[in-house]
Amino acid sequence: MRNLIALAGLLAVLLLAACDRQPAEKPLQYGSAPSAATLPIYRFAVHPLHNPSKLSEAYQPLVDHLNRQLPDARIELESSRDYQAYEAKLIARAPAILLPNPWQTLQAMKVGYRVIAMAGNAEDFKGIFIVRKDSGIRTPADLKGKVVSYPSHTALAACIMPQYFLHKHGVDVNRDISNAYVGSQESSILNVYLGQSAAGATWPPPWRLFQKDHPAEAAQLQVIWETPSLLNNSVMVRDDVPVAVAQKIRQALLELPNTESGRAILAGMSTARFHAADDASYQKVRDYVASFEKEVRPVERK
Repeated sequence: MRNLIALAGLLAVLLLAACDRQPAEKPLQYGSAPSAATLPIYRFAVHPLHNPSKLSEAYQPLVDHLNRQLPDARIELESSRDYQAYEAKLIARAPAILLPNPWQTLQAMKVGYRVIAMAGNAEDFKGIFIVRKDSGIRTPADLKGKVVSYPSHTALAACIMPQYFLHKHGVDVNRDISNAYVGSQESSILNVYLGQSAAGATWPPPWRLFQKDHPAEAAQLQVIWETPSLLNNSVMVRDDVPVAVAQKIRQALLELPNTESGRAILAGMSTARFHAADDASYQKVRDYVASFEKEVRPVERK
């Protein structure tokens, strides 16, 4: 009985002690910016200029810079395995911000994106043909009966423009050659190096990068023809991105050449600068594509 009374007394003391104990105060935290977890996130999808690893290496510094300019939002870079995957995201309106090629720009306008800038100088947007130096190819007619590689059938500078060039030089691209759509700019070049295609179509930035990353292989290749220039890739925002956010992104892009760090970012992307542009700027591309489809083939496969 005494043991029970003692136990009851001990329990009473413990309960009283628990009641008297106050919870530890959590120190208040103050800040001038919202928590990262509460910031709106905008996905920035760049079309497959390079494989995902190289794309991240080239464009993550730009995204980091934009995030420093946008304390009330967060931008995240998104890559795609190939052109078709990228275009599916575009049509689904999944990314908030795009860097598409000019043909994809026209498609994005149809689903509610608008142009805020052009990425790079227009003079740099042209198709080039890569061949082996020992190929013996001298004229477009020499490609008849041979394989020509491209990243994708919807790549404007690296497929549509080169095919239009061949068409204008007397080559029926639907009958005279075999067209190989190999998935990426680098693959188009490598197919030539490996002898799997007689010529590979690409455009200047990937070729410059290939020369930098693979100098021994590039030394066995050469640019044999180039197309006239058109209009460069765009930067677009979805129609539900706040106007203030779009304006800050546009301003940050246009001001990159003004600082040493900005020029380093541009150099890493092999981009001279960003230019002011809007939807109307791409009417020239619309007219070009209409002529190509009338004379050569539909851009989209049915």
